[in-house]
Amino acid sequence: MNDSTVGIPGALQPAPRVERAGHRNSATPNRFPKYISLMIFLAALSTVAGYQVARIEIPGAHWFHNKTLLAPASTQALGLVPASNPGVMNADLEAISHLAPQQQAERLLELAVQRPDQSLGLILKNLASWRGHLADTDRLFHLVLAALDSQDPRVRVAAVEIDLAANNLMKSPQGLAKLLNQIHNDPDARYLALWRLGALGNRGVEPATVLSTLLRYSRDSNQQTRFWAVEGLAMLGTEESIGPLLSILAHDPAKQVRERAATNLARSGMLTSEQRLSTVPQLLNLLDDDSLEPPTQDLIYAALRTITGASFGRDPSAWRGWWAHHDRPENRVHVPKGLLLA
Repeated sequence: MNDSTVGIPGALQPAPRVERAGHRNSATPNRFPKYISLMIFLAALSTVAGYQVARIEIPGAHWFHNKTLLAPASTQALGLVPASNPGVMNADLEAISHLAPQQQAERLLELAVQRPDQSLGLILKNLASWRGHLADTDRLFHLVLAALDSQDPRVRVAAVEIDLAANNLMKSPQGLAKLLNQIHNDPDARYLALWRLGALGNRGVEPATVLSTLLRYSRDSNQQTRFWAVEGLAMLGTEESIGPLLSILAHDPAKQVRERAATNLARSGMLTSEQRLSTVPQLLNLLDDDSLEPPTQDLIYAALRTITGASFGRDPSAWRGWWAHHDRPENRVHVPKGLLLA
């Protein structure tokens, strides 16, 4: 990544450098170097959307404490359930159908990033048969992160569903209880558990409980815990998560946490385009807060640029004039019902 972006006002940062704690006797591969490489790549994609990004580090963070299990070599391939109109070339579908479930999920998620209309139906129809046959390998996790950067919300949902299945997290009170136990009692597992807690809430599992838990940890004294609570709020992606993200953007004491709140409001996580656009007047109201420091104001302007595609620099009046014209019924963006996977 070009180091010239470092120190540029309004530059939003990729996720912090985090490491997974490991037991002395564990043979678990270190996911950290590959994770950082992918996050730098995703950060570069964010630049296209209007952000200038730079690499940051937060010392002392620990990666998700989890033993990555490789799929057994003896795993028998499960037959793919054909979608009503898959659109995948017969040769591709035939080849994928002979793969083991792990490779089926990886290949179809990879295709979803490139050609969503040709693979999302197959993912949805085969999720149930994959459960219990997927492992949270580095390759699958990297594909999940890449899919979560897609502009297509259906692809992001597919990534969430596959990640939950790979981590044996049922969309049920039992799955919720498992994550809450990790968050409350296992500091090493807490970070990604907060992230996946938001994902579980996004899929309809007790979103009120998920929200209250994430709000609690978003006020934690530990900066890294607050960071991952912000990531969880973004993954939750409900109307109720927007206000806390705005408040964190304005008032969290840590620059990196404020940056992630801005990025998650503008393009990351599970908020819809319509939800992001609804934050514009609230972002404009924040610009009236004289207590905000210039770097925080820069983050607000960066979020406005990314959400709207407009560019009026640091001119609040120009932004308000644009919004006054745009906020008309005929100009509002709507997400059609049924767009997302069930």
